[in-house]
Amino acid sequence: MHKSLLLILIFTVTTLVCSYGESISDINDINSSKELAVYSFEEGNAETVEHHHAPSWSVIPFVVLLLMIATGPLFYEHFWHKSYPKIAISLAVLVVGYYIFGLHNTHAPIHATAEYIQFIALLSGLFIASGGIMIKVDKDATPFTNVILLIIGAVVANIIGTTGASMLLVRPFIRLNKNRIKAYHIIFFIFMVSNIGGSLTPIGDPPLFLGFLKGVPFFWTLTWNFIPWLFALSILSVIFYFIDKNNKADYSFGEDTRKRSGKISIIGTKNFAWLAVIVGSVFLDPNVIDWVPAIHYDGQKFSFCREIIMFTTGFLSYRMANKDALKGNDFNFEPIREVAFIFIGIFGTMMPALELVGNYAQSEAGAAMITHNTLFWGTGALSGFLDNAPTYINFLTAAMASQGASINNFQEVISYSAGGFGDSQLSLMAISIAAVFFGAMTYIGNGPNFMVKSIAEQVGIKMPSFFGYIIRFSIPILIPLFILVWFVFFYLQIL
Repeated sequence: MHKSLLLILIFTVTTLVCSYGESISDINDINSSKELAVYSFEEGNAETVEHHHAPSWSVIPFVVLLLMIATGPLFYEHFWHKSYPKIAISLAVLVVGYYIFGLHNTHAPIHATAEYIQFIALLSGLFIASGGIMIKVDKDATPFTNVILLIIGAVVANIIGTTGASMLLVRPFIRLNKNRIKAYHIIFFIFMVSNIGGSLTPIGDPPLFLGFLKGVPFFWTLTWNFIPWLFALSILSVIFYFIDKNNKADYSFGEDTRKRSGKISIIGTKNFAWLAVIVGSVFLDPNVIDWVPAIHYDGQKFSFCREIIMFTTGFLSYRMANKDALKGNDFNFEPIREVAFIFIGIFGTMMPALELVGNYAQSEAGAAMITHNTLFWGTGALSGFLDNAPTYINFLTAAMASQGASINNFQEVISYSAGGFGDSQLSLMAISIAAVFFGAMTYIGNGPNFMVKSIAEQVGIKMPSFFGYIIRFSIPILIPLFILVWFVFFYLQIL
């Protein structure tokens, strides 16, 4: 474990040092036919900063990593589980090195590093703090009880985020169904709690929080996303209920015949305070609160204060956690270790893919195709495979640019969310719903997905492979649901 964390630290620090070293050199004299114009708006003035970007073939390492994530556990399991940290880091270093030393583009690697640190600080803090809370539900595992627990998880996801809700409730959900647990229980948990559930507040899911930081009002998501959220969860609840109704208990380890008390007990309640600290620190953003310390680069402010708080809180919550709660949860660091390494690879290699998407979306050809319908399917299709937070920002940037507005202008974002640019409210709703909902399409669509899968496998639940997840669950269940959501709320515009 210590070696794993050391490798992550070395990779992060090396990237930052190399990127900083290049950033202070004179890269403007380098001639290239491929340049990306990034606009920084300060006090109403636009300043153009040129950054070289990668060619289309540079997405190959990202595709290779996705294919290995998909096929590794299925066809070469031993090699994959032994080597995935080296593979993920090697591919990330390959792309980052190409950006820094080949393209002399430090902008993208620095942003990717900052986003990764923010990502892993939040996930690790919530994972560790929630691991010290043991919730025991002394009820019979009926389909109705399961549906109620999933809905509660979907509501809680808007208070402590999809990651917090997932880490807090996945273990009691598994314990409740210990004699009848199947892969579909975990899949529907990922659908309803780890993704779709967090659609109502900026705390719920990272894309919505980025929108809030840019100027989307805090309660906008509750107002506009509530009916689609309720619609989608209701359909998934009904589907789950009928699937679960036909599930038979497995008493191969002996039948539990004791009488249920119907009570819910919690061990390690003090860890709720640690969770509150982590969730509260999310709002310490230097781009919103001027007095928060920050690293200034390229006209932007990068947070480090809240990340230090999250890492420190996670450490303290573990050291001071109730040992019975940790033992009852079978807590260990393997799930977060796996996520940390896999997402080093994803954040490091997906930079070219995000650039290609962003450049096309903001081009004349791309802007001409922008409607609330294309925004829904475009944002959704990419959010299942790329990080949904930058995908959200890319499509919102393009949508606003097509209306002559800038995402870097706080007042214009407020006006856009209020319907000041045609059907801008519907477009913003399409981007928001798609970014959150489609994160459930794959194991890598949203951070909690992979951790929930890993926790389930730790206790012996046989989970489907990457493609198995998509073919057996996402395509037959989620795609028809998303078509319905699109047809009702964006084609018919019933709201």
